[in-house]
Amino acid sequence: MDTTVLTAPQDLAAHRSKALVVGLVGLAACGLGFVLNRDQFFRSWLIAYLLFLGIALGSMALVMIQHLTGGTWGVFRRVLEASSRTLPLLALLFLPVVLGMSTLYPWTHDDLVRADEVLRHRQPYQNTGFFLARALVYFASWIALAWTLTRWSRRQDEGDMSGNMLLQRVSGAGLVIYALTITLAGVDWVMSINPHWYSTLFGFLMIGGQGLSALAFTIVIATLLVKDEPMSGLLKPHHFHDLGKLMFAFVMLWAYFNFSQFLLTYAANLLEEIPYFIARINHGWQYLALFLIVFHFAVPWLLLLSRDRKRNPARLVWVAAWILFMRYTDLFMLVTPEFASTGQNLHMLAGEHESLFFVHWLDLAAPLGIGGVWLWMFFTQLAQRPLLAFGDPYLRESMETAGGGH
Repeated sequence: MDTTVLTAPQDLAAHRSKALVVGLVGLAACGLGFVLNRDQFFRSWLIAYLLFLGIALGSMALVMIQHLTGGTWGVFRRVLEASSRTLPLLALLFLPVVLGMSTLYPWTHDDLVRADEVLRHRQPYQNTGFFLARALVYFASWIALAWTLTRWSRRQDEGDMSGNMLLQRVSGAGLVIYALTITLAGVDWVMSINPHWYSTLFGFLMIGGQGLSALAFTIVIATLLVKDEPMSGLLKPHHFHDLGKLMFAFVMLWAYFNFSQFLLTYAANLLEEIPYFIARINHGWQYLALFLIVFHFAVPWLLLLSRDRKRNPARLVWVAAWILFMRYTDLFMLVTPEFASTGQNLHMLAGEHESLFFVHWLDLAAPLGIGGVWLWMFFTQLAQRPLLAFGDPYLRESMETAGGGH
C-alpha cells in the first residue's frame, strides 16, 4: 500500500494551531483563577483533567481490545494510538492536582486525621508520600504500555509480522494493568475527596466512562478526517456504524453501572454510603442528576437506536459531541457536590462553600485550557504516522466490510 497518500490532510495543521490558541487562552484564564480563587481552580482543574485523561486511557484500552479481537473497527486505530501518545503531556498536567492536594483531599491534613477514626485507619494507604508514589507508578505503566503498543505497531507497518503475537500478549496483560491502575487511580483522585465514602463499583464506572469518552472523541475526529482526502475515499458508512454500535453499548454500560451503584446503596442503607447520594439529591443537585439520566442515557440511547444515524457521520458526530459534554457533566457531578454545603469534604475542612448548586467560570476555563493544549498534542501525534495502520492483518477485511453492515 502506498503510504504517501495516507498522510494527514493540510487542514490538520490549521486545527492544531487553533487548538493551541484556545489552550493558551484557557490556561491564561486558569492562571487568573489561580490568583483569585485557588481552591476553585484546583477543583475545576481536576474535573477537566479527568475528562481528557479518560479519552487518552480509554483510547489505549480500545487499541488493546482491537489487537486481541481483530475487530474490523481497527481502521480507526491511528486515532486511538495518537490519543494514547498524549499521556506524557497528561503526566505533566497532573502537577496542579499534586499542588492542590491539601485543598482537594481532607486526609492530607494531620489534624483531621488525628480527630477522625476512619482517616487514622486509612493513613497507611492514604498519605501524601504513598499517594505520589502510586501516581508515579500509574503514569509509568500507562506511558510504557502506550509506547510499547506504538513501537510494535510501527514494526508491523514495516513488514515485521512477528510482532502480531507480541501485540496480543502485551494487550492481554495491558488490559489487566489498565483495569487495576485506573481503579486505584479513581479511588485516589476522586473517591478519596470524600474519604468516608466507598464504592466497589467505582472502578467499573471509571472504565466505562473512559471507554465511552474515547469512542465519542474518535467519532468526532473521524468525521473531521472523512471530509478530506485520503480518508474521504476510504472511510465508509459501515465504519461509522461499527463505532456507533460500540458507543450505544457503552451508553447502556454507563447507565447499568450507575443504576447498580444506586440500587446497592439503597438496599444496603449504610451510613458510609448514604451521604454521597444525599449530597446529590438536594439543594439543586437533584436537577443535575435528572439531567444526567435523561441526556447521558435516555436521549443518546434513543438516538443511537437508528441504524441510519449511526451510518451517517454528519448526524452521528452531533451525538458523539454531546456525549463528550455529558462525560464532563458526569465528572462534574462526581467531584463538585462534595464541596457544597451537603458535601462531606467541606464539612471536614470547615471551609467556605456554596449552599446550593453552583457552576464557576473556571469550570469553563479549565477544560478549554487543558483541552486546547491536549488537542494540540493529539493533532501533533496524529500527523506523525500514516492515517491507516496498513500493517494490520485485518485492515483489508475492515476496508471491505465491518460488523455485517454494507
